[in-house]
Amino acid sequence: MTNFKKKFSTYPVYVLALLVLISGYVYSQVEGTRTRYIRIGSLHNHYTAYGSERAWNNQYYEGVIWPADYLLTDNAVIERFWYGVRDFVDADNRRWDVYAVHSTADYVGNSLFPVQLSQTAKFEPPTVIVDGIDVTAHHLQQIDDYNPDQIPDRIVTNVVNSSMGLTMTRRILAFSQQHHDNYHIREYTFENTGKTGYSDDVKIQQTLKDLYITLQVRYSVSREGEFSIGGTQRWGMHSWVTRRGENYPAQAGNPITEENPIVDWLRAGFQWTGQNVANAWDNIGGPHRSGDGRLLAVQHAGMVVLHVDNNPVEKVDDPHQPFIIGWHAGGTFPSAGDMTPAAMPQMAHVYSMLQGNPHHGLGGNYRMDEAYLESNPDPHTVHGDRGGSNLWLAFGPFTLEFGESVTFIVAEGVNGLSRQKAEEIGRRWKRANDDPSDTGPFTLPDGSTTNDKDDFKNEWTYTGKDSIMLTFGRVYRNFQSGYNIPAPPLPPPYFEVTSGGDRIMLEWVESPSEREPGFAGYRIYRAVGKLDTTYQKIAELGPGATSFDDTDARRGVSYYYYITAFNDGSNNASGETNPTGELESNRFYTRTTEPAFLKRAPGSSLEAIRVVPNPYNIRARHLQYPAEPDKIMFLNIPGQCIIRIYTERGDLIETIEHTDGSGDATWQSITSSRQVVVSGIYIAHFTVTEDQYDPDTGDLLFRAGDTAFRKFVVIR
Repeated sequence: MTNFKKKFSTYPVYVLALLVLISGYVYSQVEGTRTRYIRIGSLHNHYTAYGSERAWNNQYYEGVIWPADYLLTDNAVIERFWYGVRDFVDADNRRWDVYAVHSTADYVGNSLFPVQLSQTAKFEPPTVIVDGIDVTAHHLQQIDDYNPDQIPDRIVTNVVNSSMGLTMTRRILAFSQQHHDNYHIREYTFENTGKTGYSDDVKIQQTLKDLYITLQVRYSVSREGEFSIGGTQRWGMHSWVTRRGENYPAQAGNPITEENPIVDWLRAGFQWTGQNVANAWDNIGGPHRSGDGRLLAVQHAGMVVLHVDNNPVEKVDDPHQPFIIGWHAGGTFPSAGDMTPAAMPQMAHVYSMLQGNPHHGLGGNYRMDEAYLESNPDPHTVHGDRGGSNLWLAFGPFTLEFGESVTFIVAEGVNGLSRQKAEEIGRRWKRANDDPSDTGPFTLPDGSTTNDKDDFKNEWTYTGKDSIMLTFGRVYRNFQSGYNIPAPPLPPPYFEVTSGGDRIMLEWVESPSEREPGFAGYRIYRAVGKLDTTYQKIAELGPGATSFDDTDARRGVSYYYYITAFNDGSNNASGETNPTGELESNRFYTRTTEPAFLKRAPGSSLEAIRVVPNPYNIRARHLQYPAEPDKIMFLNIPGQCIIRIYTERGDLIETIEHTDGSGDATWQSITSSRQVVVSGIYIAHFTVTEDQYDPDTGDLLFRAGDTAFRKFVVIR
């Protein structure tokens, strides 16, 4: 334990030095492509300096990741953001009947001028070490400062000047408490500053008349859904849009309680994946027909409106805003142009859309799904736009005198079936899909039954509508409380996992919350075989505990861990903002992203070397090494050696340099050219690379240059 504490005590010194340098630097101009990632809670997302996000990263659509525990659960496609005024005179003294700014990367340095993008954390993230590897260090560059007095766990602040002299400041607030970790709140403030570039110089001072603001966002719900539904869903071509809150003015200010946590009067809109007309089968929920049946597209993603200033003077909420919560064709929109007089005709089209007139009539202020679902099961066929459909929010008009501002607040969230439920429902559907004689009965969410496998699958998928409205209700309750939700304990500031010969050792530094009333202890969770799978609780320890040995680990299996601190729920008894009961620190603070193993001592003779499994049979791969179906291990090998793998005819297909001193080495059945090996007989040739001695007797065990080989069989 001495070395462990020494490493922890010295680690923050250079981190703090780095933070001093970062926080002391004042940004006056920010590269438009700069991003800040929020990676806490079950919802992860990135935010871009120019003020809105395009999810395409030249490989796939990235962002709004939920549940972030698993791979391929990105939901974002694109966010389109415009604001415009009428009767405007620009910095070059040109008069515009209407003038609009489009918040996109194309206009950075022309009409958009990012001047700040930074992330502030409430506390320094824990350091997580796996076998000497710091798996958290690379995330530190995403945090610019620390503020223990802020309420949210993370705040991203983004400031963008515009050629309109209108400065947008948005603050993104994220929480890690388990009932509030699947949404991010966005506070938008638009101030008439007169700043039309990167500097603080005021270039124009005029009244900005009839300001309209439009936000359109599209979700793929979700990225892995394309594997079942079709590649066009990667950009949300088949996503429906719906809305709620038509009667909000009559309900505004009413409390939402745990007895009735889901209400339909909140001002909200969300998307979910519909039918791809190219599929001859019912693809709702995205069942993985060629795999295990798991539902790949259960997410419901969208936004809820929390507050809109009545006007620049009256900062009370206007219950009649936004004046549009609806849908708009995804790729049919007018361009803001090049900001020269030649763009004036286009500006008129943009401003008309900002006023609530869908471009070419392709949109509306109503529930798209309920209007068209029966006649057009594929939402793309409603309007024919291959860009899919956007959720559309429109605010205004506002008139801002120089120095005045207006604020609106929204939150973006995702919810739906849990991974476990998606697996259960999908597998049951697949059994019936593969066996036409299987007609159930199938149990529906309300406890009734059906004999239709598709109705069964779809009704469970559609429970996501209630799930996302439950999330929006919790957002609303958080906002109404002044963001005063009960906080979980802080996680341990240091967590180290060390692979051992007969156990995997976990050590940590106690949570800073140990001295707080109600602190109850620590929980340790473990995943087997891969990072993105279900974690099981393997230990619960009381206050003061700082170590745990996992003695149930099996040789050759990869293990991943996280540790949480939890309390007894005494600070979460009112039920005002969320369910009562115990609160836990969030798993993403301490989750390991590198595997730990049982590392056995090296073998004592070349005769002891074994290949496991041998033969390798693909039909038994799920019984061999859980979640690592292509894994083959070489056991009892010398601690320092080279393993060369040949085909039966002598072709070298892979070389493994084994240098960690253990008696185990792993091969994932992949050649040096990244090809999965085919069925056949293979030869593993072992060459000792240095003299090795028995640590107890000093006897020579292996001499450099000693060799051995083993044959093994692969059946695929």
